Amino acid sequence: MASKNISATLDQLIQNLRAAHGENLLSIVLYGSAAAGDSVESRSDHNLLIALVRITTRDLHAAHSAMREWEKLGQPIPVYFTVAELQDAADVFPIEFHQMEKARRVLYGRDPFEFVKISPANLRHQTEYELRTKLIQLRRLYIPASASLVRLSALLSDSLVSFAALFRSVLILKGEEPPVAKEDSVRAAVRAFGLDRTVFERIFELRGGRGAALTQAEADSLFETYMAQIERVIEAVDRIEAS
Repeated sequence: MASKNISATLDQLIQNLRAAHGENLLSIVLYGSAAAGDSVESRSDHNLLIALVRITTRDLHAAHSAMREWEKLGQPIPVYFTVAELQDAADVFPIEFHQMEKARRVLYGRDPFEFVKISPANLRHQTEYELRTKLIQLRRLYIPASASLVRLSALLSDSLVSFAALFRSVLILKGEEPPVAKEDSVRAAVRAFGLDRTVFERIFELRGGRGAALTQAEADSLFETYMAQIERVIEAVDRIEAS
């Protein structure tokens, strides 16, 4: 029932946005897990990118009423770009744009990524930055989470989703075409960098509600090995030279 509600509300949102923006609207794009068929019902967002010719406060205000029902379903507010901005911002958002490019569905208008060019050098720089930032954050979050098995299991599950997205960029830097699905991307990175497969498979079991529950000692051990695997990926990216 939830997926039917999302689908119907998305169709209505498209019509509402077309009415709100008129000829200023160039594209509506669904991107991420929902576009890739890799979403988890009730947990995954339906991410939208709206491309306009121009963006003013009047244009943004016009979208307010159009998105009312969309917000009630807990879905995120779409991101707004002009087509010119998409082309100019590829150097600072190479990861995000590449992910959109590989997992997207144009719901209305033309494909705004048709002329977006992504630099390997910019991709390598942002990939290492994001990996290091998320590892530092992971260490910080472990401190309060370590007191609770539930919180620690959730941190393992939720954090791997973020790292899985970055692993796609790591695979590109290594010269491989990354899978779109999260689990497939992780498995491909495991093969490419000789990582410990059992660590990531166990975390995906937790995320999917499969397998036996962890004890506190098992969760602590899994987390330590997990961080070590992330560190190995960062070291590999640091050695990559991209032009």
